[in-house]
Amino acid sequence: MPTPLNREAMARRLAQDIPDGSYVNLGIGMPVLVAAQLPAGREIVLHSENGILGMGPPPAEDGIDLDLINAGKQPVTLLDGGAYFHHADSFAMMRGGHLDICVMGGMQVAANGDLANWSLARPGEAPAVGGAMDLAVGARRVYILMEHNSKDGSPKIVERCTYPLTGAGVVDRIYTDLAVIDVTPDGLRVRDMIDGMTLTALQARTGAPLRAG
Repeated sequence: MPTPLNREAMARRLAQDIPDGSYVNLGIGMPVLVAAQLPAGREIVLHSENGILGMGPPPAEDGIDLDLINAGKQPVTLLDGGAYFHHADSFAMMRGGHLDICVMGGMQVAANGDLANWSLARPGEAPAVGGAMDLAVGARRVYILMEHNSKDGSPKIVERCTYPLTGAGVVDRIYTDLAVIDVTPDGLRVRDMIDGMTLTALQARTGAPLRAG
């Protein structure tokens, strides 16, 4: 089995595919790592759902401003020309189709692009969907950044989601520690794989049919 990408390398791989001039929301968790992996010299405007536009890379230890945090309550930086504003205005941006790309984590993604990323449906577990539903339907493209398999080895890319849905048919592309996979009307197409990975080996780790891109 080839060595899977670590989380920083996964974020770096995704960052390479963000077009210049894009407005991009980075969701809570692994997606925030993308901010530190954007190629130098690119004009990519980062958005956070709590009301920030123009986020920069994570701050240095001596540059933390606890009044400037992202939706995950992590300290961030603000680039020249950046702004922060009421979260109602932020959600209007999200719902109004003003974001080119949203990067979110995932618990399950189905072959048809259904996304489950807010609940494992455990008894007594408090709901924590946040703005994920708004982002899933509001962004022009939805990229999911997640490990290919759960800790128990079960696939996170499946024929049909068994966890509560965040959005139906919303995912455009999946970035994992093993591959990059496009969700298309013809099914899941493998766009890229890590060095040493074969389609047969990737299929064995995946719960839905894959096709070569």
